[in-house]
Amino acid sequence: MLKESFPPVCGLSPKFLILGSLPGDKSLEQQQYYAHPQNRFWKLLFHLMEKKYESDYSKRIQLLEDHHIALWDTCASAIRPGSMDTAILSELPNDIISLLQHVTSIQHVIFNGNKAKQLYDRYHKRLSQISYHSLPSTSPANARFSFDKLVDSWSILKSV
Repeated sequence: MLKESFPPVCGLSPKFLILGSLPGDKSLEQQQYYAHPQNRFWKLLFHLMEKKYESDYSKRIQLLEDHHIALWDTCASAIRPGSMDTAILSELPNDIISLLQHVTSIQHVIFNGNKAKQLYDRYHKRLSQISYHSLPSTSPANARFSFDKLVDSWSILKSV
């Protein structure tokens, strides 16, 4: 039940850091961020960047790098049966502040859902030089947000 996050995806000069909570079981199994086929993260990003959707993970990572987006999780590890954020227990945080201090091009931290925000705020101080944005989760568990509503909310990636 102990689950560990992946290393950050951080290309050259990212402007944005998207933070999730902890990879779900499907992601851990495939060793890929947001691997669950019903998670809308990748479809949303390809849509926002006006690119043809790709299922190839290397092309997904390239999309992040091409658009100056870094990706990581707030938890380094946690006990969690299943994949629900509400089941996260005994979490240990990733050293996000160190990343932000070393990658000074990051100007915006985007929380992919409330749990990522809650965990960040539990373990880290917000830095004055960073803008923080709490966005609705792309998880299939967040069914009250349609894809169109997610597009509206996440359009910050295109407007800054």
